[in-house]
Amino acid sequence: MISAAILNSAYRNARDADVRERILLITRVRLDKNEASGVAEKEFHRSRWWAYKWLKRFDNAGLKGLGNRHRSGRPPEVSDETSAIIRKELSENQSGWMAKEVMNLIYERTGVKYHEVHIYRLLHRWGFSPKVPRMKFVNAASQQDKNKFRKRQEG
Repeated sequence: MISAAILNSAYRNARDADVRERILLITRVRLDKNEASGVAEKEFHRSRWWAYKWLKRFDNAGLKGLGNRHRSGRPPEVSDETSAIIRKELSENQSGWMAKEVMNLIYERTGVKYHEVHIYRLLHRWGFSPKVPRMKFVNAASQQDKNKFRKRQEG
């Protein structure tokens, strides 16, 4: 059985709002001897399942069990070695790449077809930045800057 002082201290020191809510649940059920389903539904507007899940995690692991566990997510379809090779090939080209070209390159090397939006995410994760000025930068530029840019393009 855990003491009220330990739970109060953990509540005050917890930075995550979800963990604080779970500590309150433990306090209401274990110390105040309230029914878990009633506390979950009336005080927290949560399901009974939610309360029983966190009570079980607390019983098994203590206060550490109230934190969020790591979720690995979907494993990447392209191995790290293959993506490193593709990344190296992209960095060797100084003129830059268009997203569709990168998408086709990945498809040719691996057989994996990514959506164009995901290609932008990959490029950002790999440390690449867009080479072409985006419209928001063009619209924010002064007329003098726009004229300078036009002269460089024409000349």
